[in-house]
Amino acid sequence: MKIIACQINPLVGDTAGNASLVCDNVFRNASLTPDLVIFPELCIQGYPPRDLLEQHWFVQNSIEAIERICRFSTGFPDIGILLGTALPNTVPRGKGLSNSAVLIQNGKILFHQNKSLLPTYDVFDEQRYFDPARTVSVYKFKGETLGITICEDAWNDREMWARQLYEYDPVEALAQQGTTLFVNISASPFNMGKEKLRFSLIRNHARKHGIPFLFVNQIGGNDELIFDGNSMYVDRDGNLRSKLYSFAEDTTLIDTKSPGPVMTVPDFDTVGAVHNALVLGLGDYVRKCAFTKVLLGLSGGIDSAVTCALAVKALGAGNVWGVSMPSRHSSEGSLTDAKKLADNLGILYKVIPIEKPFEAYLETLQPHFECVMPGIAEENLQARIRGTLLMALSNKFGHLLLTTGNKSELAVGYSTLYGDMNGGLSVISDLPKDMVYKLAHHINREKVIIPEASITKAPSAELRPNQKDQDTLPPYPVLDAILEKLIAEGKSSRELIEEGFDKTTVAWIVKAIINSEYKRRQAAPGLKVTLKAFGIGRRFPMAAKYNW
Repeated sequence: MKIIACQINPLVGDTAGNASLVCDNVFRNASLTPDLVIFPELCIQGYPPRDLLEQHWFVQNSIEAIERICRFSTGFPDIGILLGTALPNTVPRGKGLSNSAVLIQNGKILFHQNKSLLPTYDVFDEQRYFDPARTVSVYKFKGETLGITICEDAWNDREMWARQLYEYDPVEALAQQGTTLFVNISASPFNMGKEKLRFSLIRNHARKHGIPFLFVNQIGGNDELIFDGNSMYVDRDGNLRSKLYSFAEDTTLIDTKSPGPVMTVPDFDTVGAVHNALVLGLGDYVRKCAFTKVLLGLSGGIDSAVTCALAVKALGAGNVWGVSMPSRHSSEGSLTDAKKLADNLGILYKVIPIEKPFEAYLETLQPHFECVMPGIAEENLQARIRGTLLMALSNKFGHLLLTTGNKSELAVGYSTLYGDMNGGLSVISDLPKDMVYKLAHHINREKVIIPEASITKAPSAELRPNQKDQDTLPPYPVLDAILEKLIAEGKSSRELIEEGFDKTTVAWIVKAIINSEYKRRQAAPGLKVTLKAFGIGRRFPMAAKYNW
C-alpha cells in the first residue's frame, strides 16, 4: 500500500479551515497516486478543543466538515482519507460523542473506529467529553488489514509500564484479529524525553506482534500544549523506515511493500528540542491569537534574554520590542547587557526609567506607610510600575506582552502579582533555572547573541541595594533538584530528607509552593515542556491545609 502521512498544524475550533487543510493536502499529493492519506487525531476540531465539544453548534460544524470532505473525495475516487474527528454516537447512555478515526473514500464513510482509552491524567480530560469504544475492529483496505488506534490506545503496552492505567490493550486486540498494518493517529504533546519514549513504545508494538506500525502525529502550539510531530513508520522488526520532521508540518510517501532502507534512530537532543518546542509554541500562540508583534521587559538578566531570543526566532526581529525600565537600584551593567542583547538581535529597544513614578507612589503612600520600615511592599511597587508601563504599551500598540519568569521562581512565588507576572504568555515558565542556562548556551552555540555577562552574573531582581536571588532562595541547583522531586515525582518532604536534602530547606520550599498557589492561578498561560508543568495539568487547591 502507498500511504501519504500528513503531519499538519490544525487551528483549534476552525472546522472549516481544518477541513480545507485536509483537502489541500490530498489534492497536492494526488499525483503520487496514494492508496491512503492519513491525518492526525481530532484534526477537524484541533486538539484539544475542550468545552467547544459541549456546544451543539460546534458538533454540527464538525459534521458539516466531514460531509464536505466526503464530497471532495469523489474527485479522487481511488484515494482513501483517514482522519480524526469527533462524531456523535448511538450509545444510549453517556456523552453521546466519540473521538473517532474515520476512513472516507469516494464520497462515503467506509469505516470508523472510536477511541477506546480516554486519558484523564495531567493535561488530558477526555472522559469529560467522549464515550469510550466498546470494541475495536480491523478493516481490510487495498490489500492491508488495518488495525487503527487513536493516540492513548497505543500507550497501554504492559511490557513498557510497571503499572498499567487500563485493563484493555487495543493494539493487542487488533493484532489478534489479523492486523497486517497498525495505524495510530495522534495528538501527542511534547515534553522533554517524549520523542525517545514514543519511539520505544512504537518499536516495541511492532516487534512484539511482528506487524509494521505507522504513527501520524499533530504538530503546532495550542495554548499551553506543543505538539512535536515526529511521525514515523517502523517495520515488523521495529526498524525505523520513515520519519517526518520535528516541530514542522511535513508529508511523506510510505510504500509498505517497498519501505526503503533502514534509517538510523535519531539522537534525540533534549535542549535543542526544548528550544524548537518553545519557538513553535510561542509563534503559534501569537499567530493563532491574531497578534503580529510582541513586547517584553529586558532586565539585562538571563531569563528575559532567553525569552527575547526565542521571540525573535519565532517571529522575526521586526516583530519584537524590548523595553528596559531602570530604577535607582539598577546596575549600569543591566542596562548595558540589555542594550547589547537588543543590538545583537536587531530588535526595537526603548528605555523608560521608573524613578519618577516610583517617587510619586512613595510620596502618595508615605502618610499611610509611616512608622513601618520599608520592605517588600516598596520592592514590589517597582515591579508593579514596570508591569503597568508594559501593559500600557501593549494596550496602546496592540502587541502581546510576554512574561519572562522561570519555573523555579514560579514554584516558590518569587515573582510579583500585577508586576513582572503581567502579560499574555509566559514563555519559559516551565523551564527550571538550570535549563534556562542550558538554553542560553544553545542559543549562543554559533555566535554570541546573549551577552556573556547576562549568563555569568548572579541573578538579581534589583529591587533593593545589592540584591541577589540567593539572598532569598536556596541555590538554584538545590532548589531545582528539590522541585523536580516534589512536583514531577510527587515525593513527600520525609522522602526528600531521607535522601539527604536539608530539612530546613525542604520545609521552606514546600511552604513556599503551597503559599504561592494563588499566584500561579492568576499567572499567564505558560508553554509546557516538562512532564509536570504549573498549568492546566496541575490542580491543587488554594484554600487548604495539608502535610506534604
